[in-house]
Amino acid sequence: MIPTRTPHRLHRIVIGLVLLFTASRMHAADTSWNLTLRSRAGSTNATGNGNDAPAVVEKKVTWDPKKTAVIVCDMWDNHWCKGAAQRVVELAGPMNEVLRKARADGAFIIHAPSSVTGFYQDTPQRRAARTAPFAMAPVPLSTADRWGTKWCWPDPARERDLPIDDTDMGCDCAVKCTIRDAWTRQIATLQIEPGDALTDDGQETFNLLQSHHIDNVVLLGVHLNMCVLGRPFGIRQMVKVGKNVALMRDMTDTMYNHEKRPQVNHFRGTDLVVEHVETYWCPSFTSSDVTGRPAFQFRQSTASASSKK
Repeated sequence: MIPTRTPHRLHRIVIGLVLLFTASRMHAADTSWNLTLRSRAGSTNATGNGNDAPAVVEKKVTWDPKKTAVIVCDMWDNHWCKGAAQRVVELAGPMNEVLRKARADGAFIIHAPSSVTGFYQDTPQRRAARTAPFAMAPVPLSTADRWGTKWCWPDPARERDLPIDDTDMGCDCAVKCTIRDAWTRQIATLQIEPGDALTDDGQETFNLLQSHHIDNVVLLGVHLNMCVLGRPFGIRQMVKVGKNVALMRDMTDTMYNHEKRPQVNHFRGTDLVVEHVETYWCPSFTSSDVTGRPAFQFRQSTASASSKK
């Protein structure tokens, strides 16, 4: 048999592709996230005297993104509150870039658009959540209330009342919007890619985390005082099942009406809820630690610069 020879140019192309693939795999293997986690020292439960504001504590940590899940909470395509809907639109573009970078670094992306997962019923991402092997949680998962909604309610033994009054549901528009079912899917700006998963169920979320050997969970999305804290995949539940949880604080928003207690502007109200989370539940960091870019700020935000550091 006469040996064949690969043409020189084709040989170089093949070698180049191999090197490129190898370099990509090495980058993913070597990538780590150097995070500055901010928390509030002092009272860590609801029984402290509260005379002094908890001191800010920052801790440098290194997380392996391949052992990290990023959960995207309720970034719907629309909202009954026009102001909230507009802020989601503004937030979605920068958030998609964060997810793109996290995914490239090896993080596991879980899209969690509550009550509209049926829109994605036949997608691989939805099937991945439904078919993940069952894993027994170390504590009971949140259960349905009388309206059929699963929720991880505030824990009075651990946290005080929220620092904002959201009893009016938090519409900050000059003319208050009518509450209605406005959402049908996750906002299309957020890309759902191969390897991602999609669920709004606590058990499915825990199954996914265990099957992917996930230690660290990052929460982002809306709204912090409601769904990001309370959903069955949210901060309270993830802390209670023993995950290493952090909030990406520049990638969230609240439902807060500045006319209600404590009568501060909307974005300062969000800062106050971030501080509540940092005091009683988990630390926070900004997207800068993942992307290397400046932290996101809403165009109308007048919140203090220190809250975004």
